Amino acid sequence: MSAALDTHRALGAREILALTLYGEAGDRPVREAEGVASVVMTRVRLAASPGGPAHLGEGVAGVCRAPFQFGCWHPGHPRRRVLAELPEGADLGACARIAARAIAGALPDPTGGATHYHDAARLPRWALGHAPTAELGGLVFYRLFG
Repeated sequence: MSAALDTHRALGAREILALTLYGEAGDRPVREAEGVASVVMTRVRLAASPGGPAHLGEGVAGVCRAPFQFGCWHPGHPRRRVLAELPEGADLGACARIAARAIAGALPDPTGGATHYHDAARLPRWALGHAPTAELGGLVFYRLFG
């Protein structure tokens, strides 16, 4: 298993976000990874607001690792393998740069405030009846609350 997963609790918010982007969208174009980063940051803001949804986690790292939110952090999910096979000290390239911009508040949100997304090749049940806020390449984004 990758050292990144072994030590993820000791990593800072920027590193956790970069790993999340790599695990969820590292094999996709930059615009799609920016969309995922925007979803994380929207969830961080919503969770921090008074009466915000507690299940989203707290702070960037908490939101990224909240149960059943981002598959790359959950054992048994196919995206988990992406992080598990990441060599120690790997350069996360664009994902690290996107994470830094998102945390600094310098990343424009291309998703229209989306809180959820899915691969365009499939339609999960939770998306039925909801209008997308954006489609970036192969990802479809939705604002389901907030």
